[in-house]
This record gives sequence, structure tokens and C-alpha cells, in this order.
Amino acid sequence: MYWLARRADDTGQGRSTSYFGREAEGAEVRGLIETGRLTTLTGPGGVGKTRLAITVMRQTAPDYTGGAVFVGLAELRDPALITNLIADRLGLHDRPGETTLDTVLAHLRNQALLLVLDNCEHVVSACADVVEAVLHTCPGVVVLATGRQSLDVPGERVLPIPPLSVPPEAGSDALADFPSVQLFLDRARAVVPTLLVDDDTLADVALLCRRLDGLPLAIELAAARVRALSPRQIADRLDRGLPVLTTGPRTAPERQHTLRATIDWSYRLCSPSEQAVWRQVSVFAGSFELAAAEFVCAGTDALNVLDLIDGLLGKSVLLREEHGDVVRYRLLETLREYGHELLAGSGELTETMRRHCQWYDRLTATAEAEWVSAAQDGWVSRLNREHANLRAALDWALRQPGEALSALRIATRLDEYWTLRGSLAEARTWLERALAKTPAGHPDRPMGLGVCALHALWQFDVENAETLLAEADTLLIATSAEPAQTFVKHVRALGAMLQRDFESAVTLSAGTAAAFRAQGDLRREFHPLFILAVSISVLGDLDRAREVAGRMLTLTKAAGEAYYLSMAEYACSCVEALYGDATVSMEASHSGLRASLRIGNRFGAAHHIEILAWLAARQSEHLRSAILFGVAARLWHLVGSSAEAAGSLAVPHFDHLNKARDALGEARFDRARAAGAVLPEDTAMAYAFGKSVAPADLGLPGESLTIREREIAFLVGAGLSNRDIAAKLVISVRTVETHVQNIMTKFGVSNRTRIATWITSTESTPN
Repeated sequence: MYWLARRADDTGQGRSTSYFGREAEGAEVRGLIETGRLTTLTGPGGVGKTRLAITVMRQTAPDYTGGAVFVGLAELRDPALITNLIADRLGLHDRPGETTLDTVLAHLRNQALLLVLDNCEHVVSACADVVEAVLHTCPGVVVLATGRQSLDVPGERVLPIPPLSVPPEAGSDALADFPSVQLFLDRARAVVPTLLVDDDTLADVALLCRRLDGLPLAIELAAARVRALSPRQIADRLDRGLPVLTTGPRTAPERQHTLRATIDWSYRLCSPSEQAVWRQVSVFAGSFELAAAEFVCAGTDALNVLDLIDGLLGKSVLLREEHGDVVRYRLLETLREYGHELLAGSGELTETMRRHCQWYDRLTATAEAEWVSAAQDGWVSRLNREHANLRAALDWALRQPGEALSALRIATRLDEYWTLRGSLAEARTWLERALAKTPAGHPDRPMGLGVCALHALWQFDVENAETLLAEADTLLIATSAEPAQTFVKHVRALGAMLQRDFESAVTLSAGTAAAFRAQGDLRREFHPLFILAVSISVLGDLDRAREVAGRMLTLTKAAGEAYYLSMAEYACSCVEALYGDATVSMEASHSGLRASLRIGNRFGAAHHIEILAWLAARQSEHLRSAILFGVAARLWHLVGSSAEAAGSLAVPHFDHLNKARDALGEARFDRARAAGAVLPEDTAMAYAFGKSVAPADLGLPGESLTIREREIAFLVGAGLSNRDIAAKLVISVRTVETHVQNIMTKFGVSNRTRIATWITSTESTPN
């Protein structure tokens, strides 16, 4: 589970190949981002903009306290979703009552961070609007963009990226020193490790690199052919397909023509079946898995799509990505655009997109059927990897006449997944668009309305949720669709609990839990049981609350899943924390937190750490309580919510928070909570699980000092020398020196000045 921005090495590019000849450009880019807030790398496709940006990002990420975040825009089809993609890369959930742009800006406002936006050209206008808002609102954010054109934003610095340098026609004594030659040889040796490189080979490679204008992508495509052809043969064949090249400097349009001709040549050297797969996999957004390619490409004459994909990998048309134990494939954007253009020209586009949509319709149906099982962890990871393709399928279905019901089915399924991602606003948008195209009398409409209302309630949008539920109730009068009727009542139960109408919540959730049980729908029974347990406990029936929570816990453990197990453990821990056994509550919170971490459930993690903060206050561990309130606050911020926003949590949240604050004093409490909010994730989770963590690692080194050490630290902060301190406390100078050394060790500092700085910034008295 990540709870801050994605790491700088999490680019989704799946490439770890060596890198040549960009030292000068890299230094120039680093200089530009050091002195300006927006730099755009421009140039034709295949010139190496993305790789240069990634390299600079990895080099400079440590210079920013917030690190660096890479946002690849090539997978995006709808410009309106740019901010959703940025929010996802930042680890943010939607916030009630805010646009996604507002959420992103609020998060970045006080950050010092490098934001890399890659492949902006197809969404350039929307991208420019977002960048301008970020620059205006977030003074510590620096933006590095790439695209085939500039963003045309005030203050933008544009750096055209040239091709790699190539040897002159007049020859050179150091051909192997040219980056274009180095790149070709590196990629060629990856294909033929025994490749003999002598002076003649170098001359042939130099000729080839000149033919290709030093364009990295063109060179890589050519190098992939050395298994069958020598560099001289490759150059000769390219001469037949490329335009006659002059000896003068090449313009960008001419270089783009060179690249196009190289891609044409690579395409012609593929078999007809490989060409068909190249065209058809161009419909995928981002990466794709083998099973999806086999389904989408089923209309080709190919009997074995795997063999064809292997062939395209060998020709450097496809890239291979590893995601744990799963292999996925990706077309570079330039090659994807080429394949998509040919697919549209062949008349195959609509049918191929239909198969793409059908695949994700089936995929979500299977995921829903297997959600409450031990397979859930895998489905969470798989759906996250497929999110760009889910968007592409939904977008196509909503634009294609007669396909809106496919979009409604996909968007209605797996409300848990959308909640887990924190993409409630996006889910609502897809559902609203699908519902707008669905006939009023269609049997799928009430369930779609109910799921849309559920997402609205999670965003505390009670008014719109009620409107949706009212329409669903009207439609359900004329139908006997029990699952939809029960689901709508379940959503009303959640609304009642969130509004602290616990009596209504008990009545509605008890009825819906029983109805789902009668329908054999275990997955849908879980949430009403949770609502029932929490609501009953608030009304004072502890024994019945324990019984209901226990049933939910038993069922979820038997199923082997994590999403509802975390919820069940929370119900148990909440009931016990407020009204029962603190030890039982802590065990349940730890178990629920482990379940949340299994699937990256930050919403669940926030709830469990909130409970752990209550328990610490209840057990008079007030410093621990304050730190955990800080950890929880960080998670609440990321999931776009707060303990006080949820009606069922607000009262106990403030009761326990105020108890810890009163015990510590406001200044010490605020300092401890602030320290908790900025802890590294590993440290925060270890602390939440009760593992021993050094106070210095918690950002509170002074908390580890003995009474005497604190007294001496305060006197150091007041400017007294060791001799003065010894006289004041009537102890030896050597004893003072020993204490000062211990203090510096605990503070992790090397001189007494740093002790004084820490004391004066955090303490007002030695007490």
C-alpha cells in the first residue's frame, strides 16, 4: 500500500535498458528545472523525450522534499480525466464537494515536488489548463512536461530535444564514441550477444545511424533485425524505403518522415498475422495482458497469439513489463498511433473496439463473481493494472450507438473496487453518463441508480443520493427485481447511519441483511451486517452488536477475502473500544489493519488507526494516542475524508482526542500529532502495530530523554556552558559532559548548538 505519491521509479514504462548520449541535454534540463517552474521537452515521436524526462526525474527527485511523481498521459483518451490520473499518481482519493482539480491543488499547495507530465500532445489544451492552475496555486511544485508541442503556458521554457549525434560522412577515428552507434550496438548485442564488431561493422553501423537521422526509436527498430540481417544489409534495405537524405541538417518534419518510413519498413517485415496483431492491440490503453490480447485478436487468422506477440517483442514493436509474477505488454505510443491509424483505415476499428469492450465486460463480471474469495487480492491488483483499459472500454461504449448498456454493466459492478481506489467521483460520472443513455424501463437501471447513490453517500452527497434512490423506488414498483430492491434499501441504511439516525439504520440493515442471506448473496450481506453492528452498539445493545459483528467476522474469514474482513474487524474493534474490552478491540484493529494493507485499503487503514488512537487515550498512553491521531489524519487526508465527517465517528473521535490533548497539554499534543502525520509509512505502520520505534525515528527525540537529561537539555538551550550547568545542578562537569553526549546521541545531532535549536523550537519549560 502506498499512501503518499508514487515513487519516482514508478513510471509504468517497463523499461530498464541502458541510456546513451544525453549528458548535455540532461544537464540543461536539470538547470532549467532548478531555475524555472515549467519546462517542456519537445520533439518528434521516438526522439527520446520520455526517457530523458525519466532519467532527469530520478536524478533530481531527492532534491524535493515531496519527491517526484510521473504521470504518463499516453493511456488517456478523455482529456477531462487528466486530474483524475494525476490524483491517482499522487495517491489521493476524491473529496466530497470538491472537484478533482481542487483536491490535487489542495494537496500540492504546500508541497515541494517535481511533477512530470509525459506525452501531453493529444490532451495539450486540458493539460495546459491544469499546469497553469498548479503553477498559480502551488509555489513549491516544479513541472517537467514532454510532448510534440509546447503547452503555451506563461513562464514555460521549451527545450527541443534533438536526435542522437551521428558520425559525419567524412568518417571518424572514434565511431564507437557516438551515442547513436553505441545505442545500436547495445540493442543489437541484446539480440545477438556474439555480434562481431570490427572497423567494417562500425562503418556500416555509422552509415545506418546517418540513414536514420539518429532517431533512437528508429535505431532500436533497426537493431532488432540483426538476428537475420547484418548492419550493412539493414542499411541497404532501408535505402529502398527511406527518402534520399541530404548531407545538410535535417528539419523536424523530415526526421518525422524518416521515422515513419522506418516504422513502415518494420511493419512490412512482419508477417500478415503479426501485422494484424500490431493493428489490433493498438486499441489497448497503456499495457495489456496476454489473455486480453488473445480475445481481442481472435478475429485474426492467427492460431497462436502468444507466438505472434513473441515475434513482435523480438522486433522491438512490443515492450515486455513485469508486474510481480505477471507479464504485460505495451506498444510505445508512436507505434500504437501507427497501428491505430492502420486499424481505422482497414475498417476493423469498430469490431476490434467492440471485442475490447466485451473483454472488459467479461473481466468485471468474473471479478465480481470472485470478489468474496481468496482471489480478491489478485483481482485488486489486476483491476488497478487494467484501469486505463476500463476507462477506454467505458468511453467507447458510451460513444458508440447501441453500446451504452455495456457501460452501465461495467460501471455498476464492483462498487468496492471504485471505493478502494478512491475514484468515487469518476465512478459516478461513468454511471451518470450510462444512465442518461439507458431507457427508463430497462431492468438494469434501478441497480445502476442504487450504486450511483451509494457512491454519492460515500461522498456525503445526501441530496443527490436521495434523488437517485427515489427514482429507483419508483421504477421498482413495477418490477419484482428483489436484488435491486434489497440493494436500494441497503443504501438507505447506510445513509441513515451516516446521518446518525441509528434507529432507522438498524431497521433497514437488519431487513436487508436477512434478504441478501435469503437470496444467497453473501457479498451483499456483509455491509448491512456492518451497519447493523455499529448502529446497535451506539444504541447500547452490546451483546447483540457483538453477535452481529461476530457473524460477519466468521463469514469473511471463511471466505478468505480482505475487503469485508477489514470492515468486520472494524465493527468488532469499534464496539469493544467504545463499550467493551480494550484488548479485544486492539487485536481486532491490528487484524483489520493487516487486511487493509493486503489490498491497499487506505480507507480501512484510516479507520483502524483511528480506533488505535482511541484505545491509547483510553489506556492513558496519551503520547502514543497523539502520534496515532497524526497518522490517521494523514490517511484521512489522502482518502478525502475525516473522522469528524462520518457521523458515527465524530463524537468518540473528539472525546478521545480531547482526552489526550488535555493530558499532554496543547503544545505537546500538537507537536506529537504533527510528527505522526509525517512519519514514513513503514515507521507509522510498525508503530500502529505496537512495535518498538525509537522516539528519534518518530520525530520526537526529546521524548526519550530521562528527567535529568531533559533538565540539562533545557539548560543547554538557555545557553549555559557545561561548567555553568554543573554548578547550577551541583554535579560534576564530567557528569554533565556524559549527559550532553547522551542527549546528542538520542537527538541524532553532533553539537550542542543543535540541541539548543531543538529545545528552543519545541519546549517552553524543562518540565
